[in-house]
Amino acid sequence: MKIQFICVGTRVPRWVQEGYGDYARRIPAECALQLVEIAPGRRGKGADTTRAVREEGDRMLRAIPRASRVVALDVGGRAWTTEQLSEQLAGWLGEGRDLCLLVGGPDGLAQECLKRAHQRWSLSLLTLPHALVRVVVAEQIYRAWSILRGHPYHRS
Repeated sequence: MKIQFICVGTRVPRWVQEGYGDYARRIPAECALQLVEIAPGRRGKGADTTRAVREEGDRMLRAIPRASRVVALDVGGRAWTTEQLSEQLAGWLGEGRDLCLLVGGPDGLAQECLKRAHQRWSLSLLTLPHALVRVVVAEQIYRAWSILRGHPYHRS
């Protein structure tokens, strides 16, 4: 299974690239994590944010490979413990199809992306910087995999 991590945003701080890269490299080929960056819509003075979100959503939907399971990261989604994420990962691996994780831009995900999603996952009730989400998700996917495989990274 491949996990496509589809995120709005193409310019993130170096520490985010390094943190994400560190965990993404640790994840084995059986659930390899691949980052797909989506160009953000135009924002700024006088910009139409609704249009920007819609354009981002269109680009995200085009990036989703056919027959993939789609999980939208959304504050209104379901929060999982690390152990529950591990159970989710086991289920996703067992399905035998690729997975796409969607992370919207500063104004969230387009409604069309939320409709396309099979599941919604909330990392936290807190608002997190979108760049930080990349590191947190990569680490949690690695941790969930380590639980499934009895790897010592996760110690309860």
